[in-house]
Amino acid sequence: MYVINIRKYSIILLCILCCGVIAAIIGGVVNASTSPNAKYTIVIDAGHGGIDFGSEGYAGSKESELNLSYAITLKRYCEDYGFKVVLTRKDANGLYDALASNKKKDDMKKRKQIIEKVNPDIVISIHMNSFAESYTRGAQVFYNNQSDNSKALADCIQKQFTKNLVKARKSSQAGDYYIVNCTRFPSVICECGFISNREEENLLNTEDYKNQVCYSILCGVISYFA
Repeated sequence: MYVINIRKYSIILLCILCCGVIAAIIGGVVNASTSPNAKYTIVIDAGHGGIDFGSEGYAGSKESELNLSYAITLKRYCEDYGFKVVLTRKDANGLYDALASNKKKDDMKKRKQIIEKVNPDIVISIHMNSFAESYTRGAQVFYNNQSDNSKALADCIQKQFTKNLVKARKSSQAGDYYIVNCTRFPSVICECGFISNREEENLLNTEDYKNQVCYSILCGVISYFA
């Protein structure tokens, strides 16, 4: 009888603890040390930086600045949910050595080193798209066609883009880009919108749209791990 009671109380206690964790997740207060999601590590890569500002919009928006802003917001979203997050760059500077003869190549090499050192579960590179035809717009995710896991991650995020964002593309797309090819880890590039489109450039500079984009990426990541 004593053993049965102990088991009964243990089960009750376990149920209480589980309910507490669920409530904390719903309330957005779970931290990396208590959340089961802490076992997942995400590298968030803010594209460009330093002398390489990427594309420039009609209103003068610099892609590198927007990339960093979105990466920092996405980091906060992911950490609030309980994921461990590492940024490849944390400020406006590039990752290249000041004396490097080919700064772009050195910058990309440094990003690869950071990713491999962290040994992440996934890599998300943040960019803003640009195209000669200014009417082109819409958030889209690119992946390495040789990686099934990368495609799965891209599809999960693209589904959320299509659901939550105005004019988002309907499907993800394979792309031959260094950042998604340089390591074995599932990697995607999230092109959050076209900086070359006047209306979308304005949207990309608003807090509301940035939050929608980052929330959509987070939902896609959760769906991927689920």
